[in-house]
Amino acid sequence: MTATFPPDADWLAFHPSPSRPSFRPPPGAVDAHCHVFGPGDVFPYAPERKYTPVDAGKDQLFALRDFLGFERNVIIQATCHGADNRAMVDALLAAGGRARGVATIRPGISPAERWHLFTHLPTPVVVDHMGRPDVSQRLDGPEFTQFTRFMHEHGNVWSKVSGAERLSISGPPDYADVVPFARHIVETFSDRVIWGTDWPHPNMKSHMPDDGHLTDLIPHLAPAPDLQHKLLVDNPMRLYWEA
Repeated sequence: MTATFPPDADWLAFHPSPSRPSFRPPPGAVDAHCHVFGPGDVFPYAPERKYTPVDAGKDQLFALRDFLGFERNVIIQATCHGADNRAMVDALLAAGGRARGVATIRPGISPAERWHLFTHLPTPVVVDHMGRPDVSQRLDGPEFTQFTRFMHEHGNVWSKVSGAERLSISGPPDYADVVPFARHIVETFSDRVIWGTDWPHPNMKSHMPDDGHLTDLIPHLAPAPDLQHKLLVDNPMRLYWEA
């Protein structure tokens, strides 16, 4: 019997036809924050999940990667799958070396089951979406200043300058109120920043972003070509491939 998982009634499906971005990522560019959901009849969603999404599998992810002009992905385990990493691992195997994954493990997992990286190397701390600043506040306000101080004081802390669609109050297509915050992080910590689409944008309530518009934000976050190369190529390759 085929399992079926009707999505939540208020679930917003990913954009069916994103625009082609004007910005072309440099060769080797990495979408360093994205997900795969199911499909549920192959990789069932976790019983303890807090949401049920629309299926968004590896083929759709890789088609978007190619359409936007990226060459690689970092696939983050989706919470709707709990600690069952099979959908993510299946995508990694299908990617032919062009993807890396961030898994979810349960407390109490035995040392024999842990990834070698977790037990033998110092672990960087990667903060999603710049720690989710309140972009209605000043750039030099106490909240964001505390986050930048945290990065200054801890050289192993990285930041994803993603999630403009989640943080913005001004909204699409340019998410202008997020840009100063992300640009400050990129320019201040150029060797410890990465970027990703966050496709298929789980738990969005206000709107579903156009991934072409999100890609066109990149030159506003990283105005200089050398910053773009660090953000999209050098840094994610160093963090996820060369390590």
